[in-house]
Amino acid sequence: MTTRVIEVDPGRFDRWMAGFAERHGPYDAAEETTPGGVVVSARAADGSTVVATPFVHEPLGVILVRRGGYAVGLASATTFTASKVGTRHVQSRTAAGGWSQQRFARRRGKQADELVDAVVGHARRVLLGDDESPATGADGIPHGLVVGGDRTLVREVLDAGALRALAGLPMRELYDLPDPKRDVLETALRRGRSVRIELDEATPGGVS
Repeated sequence: MTTRVIEVDPGRFDRWMAGFAERHGPYDAAEETTPGGVVVSARAADGSTVVATPFVHEPLGVILVRRGGYAVGLASATTFTASKVGTRHVQSRTAAGGWSQQRFARRRGKQADELVDAVVGHARRVLLGDDESPATGADGIPHGLVVGGDRTLVREVLDAGALRALAGLPMRELYDLPDPKRDVLETALRRGRSVRIELDEATPGGVS
């Protein structure tokens, strides 16, 4: 059994399932309605299985942070209605020892703190309209989040009190993304909106 995770555009999902049937034979499917959409589970004649999980939350917030920069966006469907992309340098680790290493670590920690503070400020403005305590269900507030980059920095951003309104939102994590730039922000939105398919193949076969 070969296990893979595939991300498919929602508009291509029916075609992907048709291809699954062609490769593995007729399948039995079950559906479960969730806040993020209808989860489809299927088992084909050869024993291959699929669990397809959508992520349908409108509007969708995106927060990407790495030591080289950040990107924050608020999207409706496939389009960003507001966004901010920037760079902010945080030095890499050093092999130096002693007092110099301690001084370097303090400077590096200060740079990381400044990066987190900057991203929190941009996220508050872009995602919450500068309102730290928006009313439940307020217009223009994310119903789901896509996050990526450096796991530790993302956690520090989300733990900030100014972003407490985002706590508990459904979340897609994309920690394999490169340094945030505009094209990376667009990629995060596309992948965040995708149907995430867990595929267990009983026999070898290509996946479109």
